[in-house]
This record gives sequence, C-alpha cells and structure tokens, in this order.
Amino acid sequence: MLQDGEFDAAEVSLSSYVAACARGLPFIAIPVFPRRLFSLGQVFVNTHSSFSHPRELAGRTIGLQSFQTTLAVLAKGDMATEYGLDLRSVRWLNRSADTVAAARAPGFCGAPLPSGLGLIEALAQGEVDAIFYSRTPWRNPDPSLPIRRLFADPQAEESRYYAKNGYWPIMHVVVLNKAVAERQPELPTQLMRAFESAHRIADSYIDDPGWSRLAWTKYTRENEAAALGARLWPLGVAANRANLKRFISYSYEQGIIEHRIAVDELFHESIHGT
Repeated sequence: MLQDGEFDAAEVSLSSYVAACARGLPFIAIPVFPRRLFSLGQVFVNTHSSFSHPRELAGRTIGLQSFQTTLAVLAKGDMATEYGLDLRSVRWLNRSADTVAAARAPGFCGAPLPSGLGLIEALAQGEVDAIFYSRTPWRNPDPSLPIRRLFADPQAEESRYYAKNGYWPIMHVVVLNKAVAERQPELPTQLMRAFESAHRIADSYIDDPGWSRLAWTKYTRENEAAALGARLWPLGVAANRANLKRFISYSYEQGIIEHRIAVDELFHESIHGT
C-alpha cells in the first residue's frame, strides 16, 4: 500500500504511515486502529542470560524485524523512556529493510541481520542478546527453545504502564489513498461508521463465554475489565491523541521522521473532531 498505492484503503503499520505522512506521500488515515500491543511483553532474551532489566541491554546487540517496524519503534522508545536504556549504545540488527525509506537519527548503530537468519534463530544461537518481536516465539511452551521474556512478570509491567499512561499502544492504522478520498470525500466518515459497527458486533460476540477456543478467556476478560476498564479499543482522534503524540515523538527521536508532525496531520479533515 505505502510503496505502490495498491489499494483504495488498507490496514498498515503506524510507524511506516507516520513516515509516509511526514514525507508528504499521497495517503491519509482515519482514526481506526485494528492492532494494539504493549511492547513490554515483546522483549525476548536468551534463557542462558542473566538479563532482567532493560538497562542491562546497554552496549548489547538487539534484533529487530526492521528499524521502522511499529513494535521496534515503540519498544525502543518505551525502553528508553520508561526504563532508561541508552538506545545509542545498542547495536541494532535488522531482519528487513524499512517500508518507507528513512535515515535513522545520528548515533544509532545498525546493520542487517546475517543473511538467511531469522530473529528467533539469531537469539537462540547467540547472534543477538535480545529481540524486540511483535509475535510470540513459541506456539506452545517449548523447554528446548532457549528464549524467555525479559520481564519476569510482563503483565504486571504492562498494567503499570497502562496505569501511568492511560492507553494500550497502537500498532496499525487504516489508511486511504488520497486520490480516492478526494474523489469520494464522504468515504472516510463512511469507513469510520463501518468500523464502529464492527466494534459493536465484536463486543456482542465476546458477551458469549464460548466466543474463544481458550478455556479461561471469560475469566481473563473479567479480570482485564476490572484492571484496565472497557475503553481499550477507542476510535477517534481525541481518545487516541496522547497515544499518537508519544509515538510521533519516538519516531522523531529515532530519526524515522525528520520533523515533528501534529496528530491531526495524520487524519482526513472530515474526522478531526472525532
């Protein structure tokens, strides 16, 4: 989408869209965010290491899907802001090239991951000391895979993060081709309404305790609602402004964008008041 404009609208990486927006590429978003993720539970280290705090990763080698991947930008920013990791002391190895070309900020040391090596393999083999990874390296607990999360209790860390900052970080955003939005100026509002309807339908499914294949999901949902409240997936600009403003700052500090942009610049003018 961001490289070839293949679709009229698409779900894309927030980080790559912020980079595209700052460069004036012909896209515009609506404040709909189909993927969210805390970064703190996505930091993985080798089980043979003694790492237990992000500051201990200073001077080490960390693997990323790409320097610009949303989880990578978020995790770098969170590790620095919340825990004091010196990002410029780290050697960053990237599995893939960035979606939107960007020059990283001065002082960041980066290189490609050795050819043919994935992030999980690189960590298991000791090629990197940690990875910031948007998936879970294992489908089921695997004692033979020498990988663990950095934080002993990542859920507690994420709960603290939410209590402090008030949001679940955004990963993806819905983006329109600007030419399509100009031809059909009502389209951004129509899409917003469609996603609002989809949220209501999804909520009605979750009301049924059998909505998931997992046995204890109903208890997890109840505990999560008690701890975090019911507004984890808000749509609109206002409810997500602080979340987006912080991410834009991370993007600027890491050199993903060359100048700070305002949150409203990301979105079609017809939905600025949402």
